Amino acid sequence: MPAFLPKSATATATALFVTLALALPAVAQEAPRGSAGAFLAARVASSENDYRAAAQWYDRLIDTGVNDPVTLEGSVIAHLGLGEIGRAAELSRLLVQKGGRSQTAFIALMADQVERGDYTGLIADVRAGRSVGKLLDDLVMAWAALGEGRMSDAVADFDTIAKAPGLEAFGLYHKALALASAGDFEGADAILSGAEAGQIALMRRGAIAHAQVLSQLERNADAVALLDRAFGTGPDLQIDALRARLAAGEPVPFDIVRDAKDGVAEVFYTLASALRGEAEDGYTLIYARVTAWLRPDHTEARLMAAGLLESMGQHVLAGETYATVPPEDPAYHVAEIGRADTLTAAGKVDAALEVLTALTRSHGQLIEVQSALGDALRRQERFAEAIAPYTAAIDLIGTPEQRHWTLFYSRGITQERSGNFVAAEADFRKALELNPDQPQVLNYLGYSFVDRGENLDEALGMIQRAVAAQPEAGYIIDSLAWALFRLGRYDEAVEPMERAALLEPVDPVVTDHLGDVYWAVGRKLEARFQWHRALSFDPEDKDAKRIRRKLEVGLDAVLAEEGAKPLTEVANGN
Repeated sequence: MPAFLPKSATATATALFVTLALALPAVAQEAPRGSAGAFLAARVASSENDYRAAAQWYDRLIDTGVNDPVTLEGSVIAHLGLGEIGRAAELSRLLVQKGGRSQTAFIALMADQVERGDYTGLIADVRAGRSVGKLLDDLVMAWAALGEGRMSDAVADFDTIAKAPGLEAFGLYHKALALASAGDFEGADAILSGAEAGQIALMRRGAIAHAQVLSQLERNADAVALLDRAFGTGPDLQIDALRARLAAGEPVPFDIVRDAKDGVAEVFYTLASALRGEAEDGYTLIYARVTAWLRPDHTEARLMAAGLLESMGQHVLAGETYATVPPEDPAYHVAEIGRADTLTAAGKVDAALEVLTALTRSHGQLIEVQSALGDALRRQERFAEAIAPYTAAIDLIGTPEQRHWTLFYSRGITQERSGNFVAAEADFRKALELNPDQPQVLNYLGYSFVDRGENLDEALGMIQRAVAAQPEAGYIIDSLAWALFRLGRYDEAVEPMERAALLEPVDPVVTDHLGDVYWAVGRKLEARFQWHRALSFDPEDKDAKRIRRKLEVGLDAVLAEEGAKPLTEVANGN
């Protein structure tokens, strides 16, 4: 959801797109005659969002002479999903020739007309009924008027959009971009600053656009202040570079939207942002793909498309899309971190770690790069190796702020799992110093104390605070019950442990703990039943071995073998 859109605008925009979302089936219901196997394969690929396979199967059908509207529309959607807008437009022309009416085809044809600069044809087609959706039609028509050299008409069209309830931000934002693209920086600033029609919150590209406008007005100091307000002073390669140019007194050109073609690309990106999370990912993907096709340097659209593909489970295609961001782009590290995630999801863990390791060499000055490598190693339980990148990230901080608690918490986990609890405790306490009521840290440190039999009263207090913050988190309630158990307060431990087991019904550790609590209060048959259940949930080997031993000789005997205090002594405070 774009930051510059108030909720009312987003709701209105979503309503305008409902017909589009309902009108974009993967393919129609009736299959063409002949080539049934290929058509079925195309249908299956479409239902799984496998755009590459779907495009191959549909194109195979078309190459053999099957070019009915159903097959053509399926192929159009697949090629749009791949970002192959030119091929989609070619198929869309054939679909329209056969009498088909498809909003996806109209999107492809509109994008093709913009790419070719055929604004007159675009305007005529929309007026003749080739509609994608009212908001998109109106915004694109306004930019098309600018493309024909009719600036006053374009401004009037944007003003009309801005008068529609809930759509004020859409019309005003694009009017400001249009004015700036034509050199009217005073007019653009009046809108973006809120002087003309009230303040509109700006998302990232809007804030950059306003900074560029201010620079063209020889107000670089105001532009720097705007960037500081919008983005803070933390490391951000794109913003840092822009801020440095502004601070040096350099006049920064306005290039967010340079002409009508860029304006239409920005329309598709604006609406992709509005659609994201409100419509199915496949529909939003089409808008992001069109943006990137019309404006190849629109990195935000490429990142959005890759993220959408990830969410649809298309990890290979998402990785390929991330890989289109060039190394010189300020967002290259973001794309590479995303690509590493897709490799991990595809089971190529070593390749993902190679990507992140290489990134620490080229962009090692960025906290998020070092922490991404640490996170990846930690997820693979390579805890000792994860300590170094986390330490590198922490060393880059300077003065730690509240938002940095996660780095100390993450390094604390790797220290604890590597056997260095002294260092782990120091990191956890630092995380709590930065964010005193953070339930994950309170729970982890509290549970660690309980598990080690140390600082039990302090541990109980920490876990109680964590439960108060997240009362429905089963793993935290398990910690509370386990702390009570370790303190010998067995009767008190039963209720929270049973509640934890309800919230985490297939967790082997919680189920094992429930068995121990039952045993401690004399419910030994139920304890054995829970231990059997815990074994069925695939516990870690060391835990499984201990559970089997408890089933053989009972918890009391296992504690004796381990040299631990008997349950009765713990309960009596001895």
